[in-house]
Amino acid sequence: MTTEPRPRVRRARPILAALLGAALLAGPALAQPADRPLRIIAGFAPGGTSDIVARVVAEAVAGPLGQRPVVENRTGANGFIAAEAVVRGPADGSTVLQCPMGNMTISPEVPGMHIPIDVAQDLVPVANAARSSYAVVTGARSPYRSLEELLAAARARPGALSYGSAGTGTAQHLSAERLKRMAGVDIAHISYRGAAPAALDLIAGRIDLLITNLGDVIRQIQGGELRLLALADEAGWPEFPDAPRLPRIVPGLEVIGWFGICGPRGMPPEAVQRWAEAIRAGLEEPALRKRLLDNGIAPGFEGPEAFARTIARDRQVWGETIRAAGIRAE
Repeated sequence: MTTEPRPRVRRARPILAALLGAALLAGPALAQPADRPLRIIAGFAPGGTSDIVARVVAEAVAGPLGQRPVVENRTGANGFIAAEAVVRGPADGSTVLQCPMGNMTISPEVPGMHIPIDVAQDLVPVANAARSSYAVVTGARSPYRSLEELLAAARARPGALSYGSAGTGTAQHLSAERLKRMAGVDIAHISYRGAAPAALDLIAGRIDLLITNLGDVIRQIQGGELRLLALADEAGWPEFPDAPRLPRIVPGLEVIGWFGICGPRGMPPEAVQRWAEAIRAGLEEPALRKRLLDNGIAPGFEGPEAFARTIARDRQVWGETIRAAGIRAE
């Protein structure tokens, strides 16, 4: 979710229509547990934020669906090996995808990005499960005690400071590009293969700034290795009640990540609703909510139609950012 003022873009409505249309395509009835095992396919490595959400969802739906889904990690191609496996797999509701914001709203908008599916046509929004505040962080040994100090240094020495990202075209990259444009600063981009190596270089002082999911860096903040300069959404986070809010420092700039569940095109509406209701009910369990919060993630349920609107809206916003920054796939 982002709140940067933006012009109207006509194609957001066709994207939403495609997402909702895919959800209405008829298909075979949802398999009962005895017929086919339930699976959640995750496109990123075990232990990461997406994987944590997938495993919490699997536990959440175990009771309502009559069995606990198996979580399969199929990494590679920035999550699209997993997405393609779901699209090419059974459409009976037995197999779903853990679909994070980047795959659904950013990758499809990056020119030159080769992805094996059309996310608007081939995937059905089932439910949004969790949200993540983005954190603006610097190293604990950095001379910058606040984001205002860092931005002032960047204005005084254009191009001298640097920020890291998990790769070109990722949410980390685009969030920092939005910060640069809206704050009127020039900070160099250093691309990494994931948020973890970027955070390590930030701790070592090789770069000056990182904007990423709070879940990616919450342990380093708690351990004193990273300094939290701001939280990128107005709601903040219970553990850091006094953290500055990015929208108050750079008006209109808010970044919120999310992690949903999608199914393949042709997944029948009754299967979509069954999964969505199971996720909604399961995420009310206090122990599961605490597990998410302990990892820098908050429960954030949205049903199929609301989730489809979120995807369409955020794809529009990120698309505008990509075009404004002239970003292309490497």
